[in-house]
Amino acid sequence: MTLIEFIQHFAEQFEETEANDLSPETVFRDNDEWSSLLALSVMAMVDEEYNVQLSANEMRQANTIQELFDIVNSHL
Repeated sequence: MTLIEFIQHFAEQFEETEANDLSPETVFRDNDEWSSLLALSVMAMVDEEYNVQLSANEMRQANTIQELFDIVNSHL
């Protein structure tokens, strides 16, 4: 898994946000589209793409895409 690949999958969860609008330093909660439903979509994507089940606590711990990537990567 690469960070670029992760950002692509992450961006696919949004309707209006494109992958090139996101970077590792992006604080995803600051995005206008972010919601608890989108958080569940991201968790489902991580499970489907990487076979990693994130806990709600792990999701809350991450503020940036890089931090979320690092959490997922730590389970691989």
